Amino acid sequence: MAAYSIFFSMPLRMLAWPVVVGMLAHAVRWGILSAGAATGAFAACLLVGLILAPLARRRHMLFAAIGFVSVVSMMPGVFLFRMASGLQQLANGSNTALQVLGATIADGVTALNIILAMSFGLILPKIAIDRLAKS
Repeated sequence: MAAYSIFFSMPLRMLAWPVVVGMLAHAVRWGILSAGAATGAFAACLLVGLILAPLARRRHMLFAAIGFVSVVSMMPGVFLFRMASGLQQLANGSNTALQVLGATIADGVTALNIILAMSFGLILPKIAIDRLAKS
């Protein structure tokens, strides 16, 4: 997480925020993971949004950068790689095409659900806090 902070040219005084909040988000995600991967990602990203949106506003930081840094490691890479592997197997004419097709679709839908959950979890608090701050 700290490497992404540096990549986004975050000031060193802000470096600890996404790391600490990211660790807290991972704890929440692992605690809720039994309810589903997308649900855990949504809850974790919602927490990140609730903590970092006001902080980013107050410190004049880009919320997209500080929020993404905190949750980037939750991206569903394993599902995307398995989906890509399944697509490759289907392109090669695998004998078990139905099983591979089902697994490929399941992995792709799971990855999409996690990405959508993360997106909404981060953006909903940001929108709500911005509207409250304007009024």
